[in-house]
Amino acid sequence: MNGKLILTALLGVLALPPFAASGADQPGVLAPKPLFRDPVFDGAADPSIIYDRAGKKWLMFYTNRRANVPGLTAVTWVHGTPIGIAESADGATWTYRGTVDFPKDIPDTAETPTFWAPALVYDRGLYHMFVVVVPGIFPDWEHPRNIVHVTSPDLKQWKYEGTLPLVTNKVIDPCVLRLPNGTWRMWYNNERTGKTTYYADSPDLYHWTDQGSAHLPRDRGEAPLAFYWHGHYWLLIDLLGNIGLGAYRSDDALTWERQPASLLDQPGTGKDDQNGGHHPEVILSGDRAFLFYFVHPGVAADSSARDTKRSSIQVVELKYADGWLTCDRDAPTMIGLVPPAEDSH
Repeated sequence: MNGKLILTALLGVLALPPFAASGADQPGVLAPKPLFRDPVFDGAADPSIIYDRAGKKWLMFYTNRRANVPGLTAVTWVHGTPIGIAESADGATWTYRGTVDFPKDIPDTAETPTFWAPALVYDRGLYHMFVVVVPGIFPDWEHPRNIVHVTSPDLKQWKYEGTLPLVTNKVIDPCVLRLPNGTWRMWYNNERTGKTTYYADSPDLYHWTDQGSAHLPRDRGEAPLAFYWHGHYWLLIDLLGNIGLGAYRSDDALTWERQPASLLDQPGTGKDDQNGGHHPEVILSGDRAFLFYFVHPGVAADSSARDTKRSSIQVVELKYADGWLTCDRDAPTMIGLVPPAEDSH
């Protein structure tokens, strides 16, 4: 090969994007494992991700459990914190940004409240967060918990809009999706019915009508997450017993068919990925979909002692094959989230 051909070949190699070196066939940056750990309490869980249109960054809002605080009895470590925030330009590299400064007029937050499982949507210039409020720190799961609605023009300053009038005062894990007819639908977990999925509808995100059970086949779990992809509505739930995610498919967001295979039910081999996946979030990016989830790794990083409290956020790309969803948590995940269109909800 002469010098001119060698130079041409070398320039062609240098022109390849950085992801090509990994052998991936999709653009993006290689997501680390774990994707994110909370630097304060090391208990990041329940991620909800939204694009900050003014800041041109992705923000992850998450439950912030006190996993590394010694001396906490029973389940008090799962209580007593606000919602954490991390930010990213691409979905691969996340930096801790602090916590949500919630309005002081939210009911039952005068003492030390607990905030869990945020769900965020954007509509006509305003960000809406639906978040679980528990009125204090408790050693058990027997106390009330409600879903409240707050809004913000900038994802920084929040206004309390109301507490949702759902079927009971023991509800968790909201998710919200806008349907083609303009209706907003919220799925949530009703703990008083043995952890089954219920839903409510709203014309405007402010006024909600509870519709009762979602009637999912073999439904028992928490953290329902709905999205529309490849011509179907999908609903993922966190199955009880650390056995991954159940997946459901629907043509109308009302009648659901259970996918034969669960997702994230087998432990991964990557760092902090050796357990079932929990509490999903899905971000659609172009024609691709990314599944964010949290894991209790089960073993402390610096010893062989069992550690059932610490949790880490992970991400994997969803695939669509033969009418169902799949993912390979051990495959390299090349991620580069595409900002939504300016007029999108």
